[in-house]
Amino acid sequence: MTQTAHPVEDVLDKTDELLSEGKDCLTVSELMDELGVKSIAAVLVAPSLALVSPLSGIPLFSSACGMTIALISGQMLMGRNHLWLPSFLSKRSLSAKNTQKATGALRKVAAWMDRRFKKRLQWLLTPPFLRIIQFVCLLCGLIMPFLEILPFTSSILGGVVALLAVAMLTGDGLIALATVLLLMLGLGGLASQFM
Repeated sequence: MTQTAHPVEDVLDKTDELLSEGKDCLTVSELMDELGVKSIAAVLVAPSLALVSPLSGIPLFSSACGMTIALISGQMLMGRNHLWLPSFLSKRSLSAKNTQKATGALRKVAAWMDRRFKKRLQWLLTPPFLRIIQFVCLLCGLIMPFLEILPFTSSILGGVVALLAVAMLTGDGLIALATVLLLMLGLGGLASQFM
């Protein structure tokens, strides 16, 4: 995706455009192909935002999104510019009705993010710092299938990945730094509860 004033809303718009073609369902590969033309970070926004939408209540949806996030992040870490997903993920589909409901529910969140993200501390989005951000996204994705039975945990991690993906998409190093620091504080607080 090109740098626009509304990168998060653009992801939702692209999704709605695909659905407006009269499809009963939308496959992961169709969405990834549409979003991935310009930016892999834009592709990472889609499954992470889906986790904070009503779609997260669908059984095994969090696991599928987590695996997708892990695969995308892993390929970003490797420096790939063309995405590959296994067929069991790329052929997975969502009903048009549920997807439209989810994109509608995310419109306010997307508008809020688009207003707040701007180019700041861009040096934090270059290696080696960029690799840390991509690695955090990878870890979040890998953990999600194991948290399927715990309510809201996948949505929290999805929110973290969404913030980091949009930060990479918009060039906002400040948001990326704040997100990683908050995640570390949260994990530190959680670890202290068990010690």
